[in-house]
Formats: sequence, structure tokens, C-alpha cells
Amino acid sequence: MRIIIIGGHGKVARLLSPLLVAAGHEVTALIRDEDQSDEVTATGASPLVADVADLPVVELAELVAGHDALVWSAGAGGGDPARTMAIDRDAAIASMDAAASVGVERYVMVSYFGAGPHHGVDPSNSFYPYAEAKAAADAHLEASALAWTILGPSGLTDDPPTGSIEVGDDISATQVSRADVARVAAAVLERPATAGSTIAFNTGSTPIDEAVAGFEHRRT
Repeated sequence: MRIIIIGGHGKVARLLSPLLVAAGHEVTALIRDEDQSDEVTATGASPLVADVADLPVVELAELVAGHDALVWSAGAGGGDPARTMAIDRDAAIASMDAAASVGVERYVMVSYFGAGPHHGVDPSNSFYPYAEAKAAADAHLEASALAWTILGPSGLTDDPPTGSIEVGDDISATQVSRADVARVAAAVLERPATAGSTIAFNTGSTPIDEAVAGFEHRRT
């Protein structure tokens, strides 16, 4: 497949790109800063410089056209509520509309554990703009005709990968390594029948491929 990762210089993306390249895929990493190109190239991905916050849907569509799948792994990084909304809500939604307009049907969203309209984050909390932005973006994706899978990792760490996760409707958020998030993203890209699933997960004892396979029957 030809896969484009938006947010291609992020920590998860730089762990995901080598996995995809090793599996035989061609990866484009969309990045905001030309100075990030060397680090991205080292992962095996081809850097593409553009700031998604500044791109209308029609221009973003030109960048994603020709790919088979899109992975959203971008984020404003908090701090500025306006930029959080511009990236995590508006640009994310624009990327979905752009993908749909040029026939890029497969879409993997890296969200977070507990995202959604009932996220429960207090408006006084600095995390609130991000929670609201992700809720809106995820809702737009779920309502789209794209073949989407939403990933909901819990608290992120930089620990080495374990290769195993915990999933289930009754789990509470704990932690998971970014390296394992990358492995989950790679696994769902290999399993198109996970489309229509939201996968919330922690570090656990179930091999990732086995855990992801359990979501194939939940396809909508």
C-alpha cells in the first residue's frame, strides 16, 4: 500500500514508519518543518512538507491523492486552545473530507482512551480544548463513509514495546508505550475488516495481532 501519515515527525509516526516500510509499504510522512526531513527519511518514509493548519480541503486532497490509506497522527501538542482546535479538530476534519474526495477510503485515527462527547473533562482543565477537538474530529470520522478505525491508547510512555495490549469494554485507562501504539496502527492497516471499530487499549498480555483481530467481527 501507499500510506500517508499526517504528523509524520511525531513520536508515534517515527515508530510506525519503519514498521510499515519493513512490511513492504510505501510511506509518505507529511511534516510541518523542512528541518525534520532527515529524521523522517531515516525511518524509511518520504518527507512531504506542508502545514495542515494552513491548507484548505482542495489542497490537502492534492497531497493525499494516490495513497491507499491515511493515518492521522498529528497534534497541536496543547498549550494554545486556538491552535489545538485548528489542528486536532479543523485540520483533522479537513483531512477526512480531503481523503474522501479523492478516493482514499482507509483512514486510521490516533485518538486517545476515553475520547468522545462524554469525555468528562472539566472546562477549567487545560486538557479540555483537546478533548473537545478530538470528540468533534472522531464524531466527524464516524459519520463519514470512510473505512475508518479509531485507536484509543491510554497514557503514553516511551517504554520499549511489549508487543501485547489489553482491550475490552470494561477496562480503565492505564498506560501504553508509543512503540506499541505504532504496532497497533500497523496491525489495523493490515486488517481492513477492523473498519468501523474504535479500539481502546492499555499495555496488557494479549499479542497485538490477536487483540486487533478480535475487532474484525465488529465491523459496521
